[in-house]
Amino acid sequence: MTVQSSNFLPEIVATRRHLHTIPEIGLSEFKTSDYVASELAAMGYVVTRGLAKTGIVANLRNGTSSKSIGIRADFDALPILEETGADYASTHPGVMHACGHDGHTAMLLGAAKILSERRQFDGTVHLIFQPAEENFGGARLMMDDGLFERFPCDAVFGLHNDPSLPFGQFAFRDGPMMAAADECKITVVGHGGHGAEPQAASDPIVCGASIIMALQTIAARNIHPLQSAVITVGAFNSGIASNVIPERAEMSLTVRALEPDVRDELERRIRMIAEGQAASYGMRAEVDYERGYPPMINHTAETGYLRDLARRFAGEEKVTDLTRPFMGSEDFAYFLEERPGCYFMLGTARTDRDPPLHHPKYDFNDDILPIGTSFWVELAEDFLSSK
Repeated sequence: MTVQSSNFLPEIVATRRHLHTIPEIGLSEFKTSDYVASELAAMGYVVTRGLAKTGIVANLRNGTSSKSIGIRADFDALPILEETGADYASTHPGVMHACGHDGHTAMLLGAAKILSERRQFDGTVHLIFQPAEENFGGARLMMDDGLFERFPCDAVFGLHNDPSLPFGQFAFRDGPMMAAADECKITVVGHGGHGAEPQAASDPIVCGASIIMALQTIAARNIHPLQSAVITVGAFNSGIASNVIPERAEMSLTVRALEPDVRDELERRIRMIAEGQAASYGMRAEVDYERGYPPMINHTAETGYLRDLARRFAGEEKVTDLTRPFMGSEDFAYFLEERPGCYFMLGTARTDRDPPLHHPKYDFNDDILPIGTSFWVELAEDFLSSK
C-alpha cells in the first residue's frame, strides 16, 4: 500500500506545502476549506460544507454494504509567528501551522484520491475535515450541526503526528489517552487602601497567594495517588503600584483530569478552597469555572483492531503502547463520546532535537506522508472489507 501512495507523493507533498502557506485560525479557515472542498469534488466525492462554519464531510460509497467509517483530519492553525525559514512558509503573518494539521489534511486528501481510484471497499467512507481543533471545539460544533445524524459512522478514527516519537512508530493507548481541559477564573474582592496602612484595607493579593498555595493541596491530598490531576495557575494579576493595596486580584487556572469523577472533584474543591480561603480573610471570592474538552477515551475494541492492523501494516517493531496518557487535550474526545473509535499518535521525529509542536520553528515531516496516507487507505479498505 505504501508503494501505491508513493506514486502520489510529489502531489501530496505539494498539497501539504500549499496548505502550510495559507494557515488560518479556527472557524476562519475559508481559503483552506475552499481548497479542500475543490480537491475532493474533483475526485468524485459528495462534498458537504458548512458544518461548524468551515468544516467539510466528503462521502464516497461503493458496493452494497450499509457499513460506514469516519476518518478525521483537522485543518486549523495557530496564532504563532513562523520562524522556519521555509520557502513555503506562512503568507499570513502571525499565523502558522505549528501543530502539523496541514500534514493531517494532506494525508487524508491523499488517501481520498487513492480510495476514489481503487474503490476496493464495500460501504461508505466519510472523510471529516474539521476546523477549530485548537481552541474552539470544532468537533463539538460539527456534531451540533448534525455530523453523526447526517453521516452515520460505525466507528471513527483520527491521528496526530508526534515529533517526539521515532519516525514511523504507531503509538496506541486503550482507555483514557488525553485529559479534559477546563478553565477557571478566580476573582478575590477585597478593599483597597494605602500600602503603608494595611490594617485599614483587605489585601486581595495576600488572600490570592493563600488560595494559590492551597490549590496545590488538591492533587496531593484530595485525589488518589494513582489518578492524574493538574491545577496550574497561569496568571495572577493585581495592582499597579508598590504602595497601593488594590481592590481585586484575579487568577487564571488550567485544570486537567483523565477521569470524569476526578474532574468533578477538582471543580468542587477549587470552589470550596477559593471561597473558604477568601472568607477566612474577610473577603469574597468569585469563581467562574468553564468546562472545556472532555477526556479523550479510546474504545477497547476499536483500539485493539487498529493496533493489530498497524502491526500487519508496519510490522511489530513499529507499533507500541503509550506508557502513560497525555495531560494535553484534544477535541476528538467529543467524537469518541458519541461513536466508538480510536485516536493514535504517529511518530515523525527527524532527530532527537526536533522542534516540538506549537513551536515557531516546527515544520511537519513530509517523509511521513506516504505512511499516513497509506494507512488511512488500508484502514478504510479493511474496515469496509466485503470478506
